Amino acid sequence: MNNYIKIYNANIITPFGLLKEGTMIIANGKIAEISAQNIAVEGALEINAKGNYVAPGFIDMHVHGGGGHDFMDNTLDAFLTIASTHAKYGTTALMPTTLSCEKEDLLATLHIYEQALAVNTKGADFVGIHIEGPYFAMSQKGAQDPRYIRNPDPTEYQEILAASKHIKRWSAAPELPGTLEFGRTLQQNDVLAAIAHTDAVYEEVVKAYEVGFTHATHFYSCMSGVSRRNAFRYAGAIESAYLLDDMTVEIIVDGVHLPAPLLKLIYKIKGTNHTALITDAMRGAGMPEGKSILGSLKDGLEVIIEDGVAKLPDRTAFAGSVATADRLVRNMVQLAEVPLLDAVKMASATPAKILNIQDRKGELVKGKDADIVIFDEDINIQTTIVKGNVVYTKEEVKN
Repeated sequence: MNNYIKIYNANIITPFGLLKEGTMIIANGKIAEISAQNIAVEGALEINAKGNYVAPGFIDMHVHGGGGHDFMDNTLDAFLTIASTHAKYGTTALMPTTLSCEKEDLLATLHIYEQALAVNTKGADFVGIHIEGPYFAMSQKGAQDPRYIRNPDPTEYQEILAASKHIKRWSAAPELPGTLEFGRTLQQNDVLAAIAHTDAVYEEVVKAYEVGFTHATHFYSCMSGVSRRNAFRYAGAIESAYLLDDMTVEIIVDGVHLPAPLLKLIYKIKGTNHTALITDAMRGAGMPEGKSILGSLKDGLEVIIEDGVAKLPDRTAFAGSVATADRLVRNMVQLAEVPLLDAVKMASATPAKILNIQDRKGELVKGKDADIVIFDEDINIQTTIVKGNVVYTKEEVKN
């Protein structure tokens, strides 16, 4: 890592708007200066942005894999390859995410995370583990393995929480017996609780929200909407997230999981401050189309990747995303017709705030981590910088 990096001739996306033809100075992994002037810095690595956008790096708070690997392969190589793969598409920080599995496999993933954290220097920064499952509604299991879906078990989740200080998020169905106590435990451990794979009605979501379930995982996917029970209509988890003003949501903007009208609706109601863009990517992200595996190589589910998404072999349902962060931002601009600066915010500042890491990530502000992405008008990534370290570039830069 160079102690000093100078990025010039840049259209810099700041929290205050677009600074045209600006200059940014990076010193010792932090943003040292943002200026309208072309500042001279002796000995700095110089990057000519050539009029392209310089934005805060994208933060993917829900990702399972990429580059042919899944975090639940439980190898160091898998962790590092996924981090470097997503960095090529503008992700500077990500949250490794698990699937419903045996407790022993999950504990192994937590152990490998510790190892990877210490040696991950060539890819996106790891910002904590997201445990997705196994406490889900069987009726909304999606591509989660039904063999492992179960109700919250205090003995089990207490042991898991004690095993790692890096668990920062846990997704569960709020209507299950024991989920409210589980939510209280997560809150006591400073773990973000999220509703997911749920058939909950509004009244159940509100109770969960009150004990800390303030976020909705892959909004709309595997989630209840309006239903009828004994002739009476009930609002589901989707309507609940809209009605609870401060509940945050995350959306898979691969252009397949959610059509343009729903993207527009979410943007209109939840807005940029409460909506985060995620890939929810499996191992097929950044890979050619064809057969793949969802989950671990040991006992994962065979899927087929085509039309920009992973599907079950019989093509009856989606089985995972193969999106990358650049695609999320591009689709919000092109499909949802959202202003670029708003789309970037939903991919950077908003997830940083949801994960409570906004003190160091998510915005191009003096003193924060130099997590930076440079891209052109079509969101094609030119350079990715993580903590002042150039981890990907399409062109050579000069000293």
